[in-house]
This record gives sequence, structure tokens and C-alpha cells, in this order.
Amino acid sequence: MEFRVVGVRNEDTDDYHLYVTNLPDEFTPRQVAALYGLRWEVELLFRELKSLYGLEKFQTSDPAIVELLVVAALLTLVVSRALLGIFQELFPETVFPRERWARTFRSLAQLILEELAQSFGHPPPNLPELLFRDARQPEKSRLLLSERVAEAYTR
Repeated sequence: MEFRVVGVRNEDTDDYHLYVTNLPDEFTPRQVAALYGLRWEVELLFRELKSLYGLEKFQTSDPAIVELLVVAALLTLVVSRALLGIFQELFPETVFPRERWARTFRSLAQLILEELAQSFGHPPPNLPELLFRDARQPEKSRLLLSERVAEAYTR
């Protein structure tokens, strides 16, 4: 296999970026640099998906659940990037590094969803009602573990 080394000068830093490539000579050094730049973007995208959106490892081997987790991560990424685009348009002088944005978005995702739901007319959940419904003993006749143990020792 043949390789070639291509160097492209970075005019901002006056340094050279070197690339080892097997692309044919038809690709100019600038084209090689641009293609490798795009490849780096893909690597960063996968790193973001794995480290921030839970695709590093799965707690299941069920293909349907794995597919659902991948789709959920991709949808989260799409929403995050769409909001990032809006913020970049609103604040053109401000830099929003993608990983920092993704970490912030992930930490605020629940609040973002709640605000989005409210903007579409869905009221916030009734927390006392949810606590009452989900935390109470479903059947009055069913004994708690401590009550069953106590009953076993009294007979």
C-alpha cells in the first residue's frame, strides 16, 4: 500500500499540519486537509454520542432496546444541535464549544422538556398527586414486609 505525506500551512499560526494519506494524487493538499477535518468532526460526534448520550455501553443485549437507546441518543443530539444553531444565530459573537454545549444541554434536558411541554399547553405535572398515586400501598390488605415478619413471629 502506498502512502503520501501532505503538508498544509495554517496561516493563523504559521505551522504546518501534516497528513499521512492513501488518497490519490488527484486530491490537492487543501482537499486532503478538508477531508481529514470532516473526519475529525465525525470522530467528535461519535465521542459526544458515547460519552454524553449513553452510547458507551448498554445494560442490555436486547436488540429492540439497543435500537431504542440509539434512536433516543440520536434524537437528543439532533435537538441539542438545533438549539445550538439557534443560540449561534442569536449570539453570533459568542463561542459555544460543542462538547461544553452538549454537557450543559444534557444537564438541563429535563427542564427544557418541561418548558417545551408547557409552551405547547401541557400543564406541569401535579407532584402531590403523582407522589400519592405512585408511593402509596396499592392494596390495603397487603402487608408490608415488616408487618409480615412481625406477624410470623406472633403465631
